Amino acid sequence: MREIQNKIPSLSSNSFTLGVLLAIVGGFLDAYTFISRDGVFANAQTGNLVLLAVKAANRDWRGALLFIPPILAFILGVLVSEIVKIPHIRQVLHSYRRSILILECLVLIIVGLLPRSVPNIVVTVCIAFVSSLQISTFNKLDKWAYNSTMTTGNLRTATQAAYLALKENNNEAKKQFKEFFIIILSFLFGALTGTFSTTYIGNTSIWIPSGVLVIALILYHRDRGYLSETIKLKLK
Repeated sequence: MREIQNKIPSLSSNSFTLGVLLAIVGGFLDAYTFISRDGVFANAQTGNLVLLAVKAANRDWRGALLFIPPILAFILGVLVSEIVKIPHIRQVLHSYRRSILILECLVLIIVGLLPRSVPNIVVTVCIAFVSSLQISTFNKLDKWAYNSTMTTGNLRTATQAAYLALKENNNEAKKQFKEFFIIILSFLFGALTGTFSTTYIGNTSIWIPSGVLVIALILYHRDRGYLSETIKLKLK
């Protein structure tokens, strides 16, 4: 029993393992929406704001409108992630972080089931919403703030950590650089996977990140003690 538990990586809301899994999902979703959904980003609302401004400056009002719904959906996701933290709602959900993972997984599965006739804006809004939930709910890597859906801040943190590690031989900075560097590579891996799978498989490739989220849910359940209780009951 102990051997089985030791082989399964620990997964809490701020664990490195969860950070890697969510970074893969984040990179995948941005590539997926950009390639298959009108060049709109699911996660990078900075990019959407810039593209909106470019379209507006060129008086392409119809093109500019495409970027507004994902931004609003992102804002809604942030609000929802804050609402579920209200004590009585949090108590009903038992584990609001687990609920967010389940919701994100379900939305991605449903998106993969949607027919091609569904407007792209519906899909980008759905994905922007769940991406916002992810970034707002899971924003710690060990004790450091990080982002699982964008890399700009992570790249800055990794560079600063590398500088301290070299200048002061700081072990804490070495650990921080290592973890953030792997997170960045995980995001890149997710984006590459999203690019190739979306190109060759199509819209149903969105089930790949939903599968990654299922893995995260299983490991999260184990960390919270749910899986260990189930295994004990079966062994009896």
